[in-house]
Amino acid sequence: MPPLLKPRTAAPAAHADTTAAGRFDLAGFLPYRLAVAAEAVSSSLATVYAEQFDLTIPEWRLLANLGWHGTLTAGEAAARSTLDKVQVARAMKRLVARGFVRRRVDGADRRRVFLSLTATGERMRSDIAARAVAWERDLLDGLPPRDRESLERAFEAITARALALKPPT
Repeated sequence: MPPLLKPRTAAPAAHADTTAAGRFDLAGFLPYRLAVAAEAVSSSLATVYAEQFDLTIPEWRLLANLGWHGTLTAGEAAARSTLDKVQVARAMKRLVARGFVRRRVDGADRRRVFLSLTATGERMRSDIAARAVAWERDLLDGLPPRDRESLERAFEAITARALALKPPT
């Protein structure tokens, strides 16, 4: 199997979207490279919670967001966790059944569902979060401090620029 990403020997030229053979260079395309890196990081982090806590990546994302933001609607949870509504619904169903998440239907609009952590869910989220922070520290220990700072600045700049380029909805 060929590598998903090829190493860069130099910064990409402005608007260089093809290889020397004239084909689209997927392995060098920044959105693809970011997606591959995100999946590698996410699936590696999943080893922190998947086996011991029997959680999927969407379930952990939902727990983490409820812990950070407090009560959210299912739609808000989807937007904040980069999950689609179906993934949130599946994660919610399993987490409610296991007693980690409380689900409350809005009395004024029965289509709206509010989600929040139970005390048991918060304890588990807190335990996993501490392990996730330690895992992140191990991951970043492979980068010198200067490179970590550059990575933070690059993420902020790329995110801001991508949001600026997104058409209004």
